[in-house]
Parts: sequence; C-alpha cells; structure tokens
Amino acid sequence: MRNIKLTIEYDGKRFGGWQKQPTKLNIQGEIEQAIKEIVGEDIELTASGRTDAGVHSLGQVANFKTNSNIEIEKMAIAINSKLKKNIVIKKAEEVDENFHARYNCKGKKYRYIINNSTQGSAIYRDLECHIPQKLDIEKMKKAIKHFEGEHDFKGFRASGTSSKNSVRIIYKAEVKQCGERIIIELSGNGFMYNMVRIISGTIVDVGLGKITPEEIPEIIESKDRSKAGKTLPANGLYLVEVYY
Repeated sequence: MRNIKLTIEYDGKRFGGWQKQPTKLNIQGEIEQAIKEIVGEDIELTASGRTDAGVHSLGQVANFKTNSNIEIEKMAIAINSKLKKNIVIKKAEEVDENFHARYNCKGKKYRYIINNSTQGSAIYRDLECHIPQKLDIEKMKKAIKHFEGEHDFKGFRASGTSSKNSVRIIYKAEVKQCGERIIIELSGNGFMYNMVRIISGTIVDVGLGKITPEEIPEIIESKDRSKAGKTLPANGLYLVEVYY
C-alpha cells in the first residue's frame, strides 16, 4: 500500500467548500472521483483541514492510500487530466505510510486579498474582496502586529465553532500594499472557523478608522466576538501553505 501526498491549488468560487457533500459541488469529491478513474480504486482523501465555500487554495495538502503502481512522476498529470480546470494538483509525492495530512500538520499560512480601488475589478471580483472606502494602510500595519504571539482568540471565531480550546499562536502577521490591493497574511499553528476572515475584518475596521490600533490588545483580551470586526467574504481568502 502506497501513501501519496498531494499539493493542491483551487479556485473555490464554484464549490460548496472542500468537504464531500451529497448535494453540493465540492473539491474533495471531485478529486476522489478523478483519482478513482486513474487508479481503479475507491480512495479516501484526507486534507490538512476543510476550506469553506468560496475559499481558494494555493497549497492545500491531502493524502490517500493506494495499491496502484503508477509512477509518482506521472501521478499529478494523470489526475489533472480528469479534473475540472479550477482544480490543479501541483505536486504528487510518495511519503511514509504514517504520514497524515491533518494530524501531522504543524501550522498554516493564510492570505486575504482586498481590492481597495474605487470601482473594483470585473475580472477578479470572485478572487478578492472589494472595499471602495480608502483604507489607512499604516494603521493597519501597526494593528496587525498585536495578533502575533499566543492568545486566546475566542472573540475571533464564528458562533457554533466546535473547537473547545481557542488558544492559538500566530507566528507572523503582516499587512502589505501591492498597488490598489491590500494583502493580509497570517501564519500560525492553527486557525478556527472564520478566524482569519474575522481578524481581517477587524483590521479593515482599523483602516476605516472605526477601531484604533491601540484597541486591538483589549479586543483580543475581551474574548468578545461583538467587539471584533465583521467576517469578511470568503472570496478574498486563500490557504497559501501548510507546514509539516
């Protein structure tokens, strides 16, 4: 039995998320079906974690077990030949039999992209969040640094989140400007449901002058969801990298 690790890129706009669902188009199901056509077996694909409807990936990681003897160098090409063009297997690797995409994950990097132009983009509208009001980039850069380190992020998770422990470590938090786009990047040991989108919404409120950078530590400490910013739309969010 071989253990195959996949690095996957996808445009999430037409999908109901990663997880297999009987009534919605989903990424896991599409890839599993493509692999089945290649290896001739029913396989179960295990991902580093689920992404929500509309969320994109530049580096999702998943693994599956197979008895197939297809050369690993040809595996990604073969699977891609059976996939929709909005999902691409970037790399296939044969790994130790004990490798588990979820349980061996040490951390992740996420990116949130904001188009801060007046009119927005017709072409990239499903790949970024449009905020026409001018954002104060310097205040946002100052505010984001307060999220670095170990904190209880209870106030930055969606209601109904199953995770009981809300303490997480953010290794690096940055705000960058690329022309008319503002990019928020967070690397950490784990993220709860909607956590990146809520942190990004809070940083946007700083950019709009609704919150000062100096208020961020107090908001984190409060553990009160109502004091943080709104949950930004899924279309601006990307899973960039998974750390092992």
